[in-house]
Amino acid sequence: MPTVTGRWVELADGVYARRYAELDLTVGLVVGAERALVVDTRGDAAQGAELAAAARARTDLPLLVALTHAHFDHCFGTSAFTGGTDPPPVYAQRGCAPALVSSAAAQRAEWVDYYRRRGDPDTAAALAGSPVVPPSHLVERRVELDLGGRTVTLLHPGPGHTDHDLVAHVPAAGVLFAGDLVEQGAPPDFTDADPLAWPSAMDTLLAMAPDTVVPGHGEPVDRAFVAAQRSELDTVATLCRAVADGTLAGPDAVRASPYPEVATRAALLRVTGTGAPG
Repeated sequence: MPTVTGRWVELADGVYARRYAELDLTVGLVVGAERALVVDTRGDAAQGAELAAAARARTDLPLLVALTHAHFDHCFGTSAFTGGTDPPPVYAQRGCAPALVSSAAAQRAEWVDYYRRRGDPDTAAALAGSPVVPPSHLVERRVELDLGGRTVTLLHPGPGHTDHDLVAHVPAAGVLFAGDLVEQGAPPDFTDADPLAWPSAMDTLLAMAPDTVVPGHGEPVDRAFVAAQRSELDTVATLCRAVADGTLAGPDAVRASPYPEVATRAALLRVTGTGAPG
């Protein structure tokens, strides 16, 4: 199955989201007068090459790369950007590098098997053969990138979807690339999350007062959507705390959750060590 191309969505002058049907993924491109920033690199080297070519069709300026977190679909395409003689800087939160080292092999095995079972041997082979490129520039809390007449702030809002989430804020355009801290079209993924801290991370995003928020999966959304999802995440955190302190049974938490059972069980597992203890 060939690598499926995406479509650009212009959010502001020189600020773009790129949407893909595969995993409903959304990545970003921010173009300044002197440099351009790519936000996330897709899930394998072939997918990354498609994105790199699409970015090059928009701009011939030197590129920078920012990774929102270490899940394969957001960063296993980085080698398509760094394979030349003058590789661009690759920014990520400090915790992204060890997360990649510790999880890359397991992620690769899980998703190669997924694509093979789905009848997509080409994507399975591309993923199996894609090198994992660690970030070269580590962000502790906050870094400002000058793209020439345009500043992008890379910020770690605290743990949420992972312990190393990084967002890219383009304040002059009112656009925030949130990675998987925000999900549109599917429930949030709690597999590697901190469910108790996630609402606080969302508060940090809302405090930036963006007009447009680009989720890691799904269509761009507005601030009201993010506020509503923050409220749902707070409900899940409250349920998890109640189960952890023994005042609520796990099955009752699942029934009271705003999210489907599988997502809620994953959140409970992260907090209590079991998916829905009774």
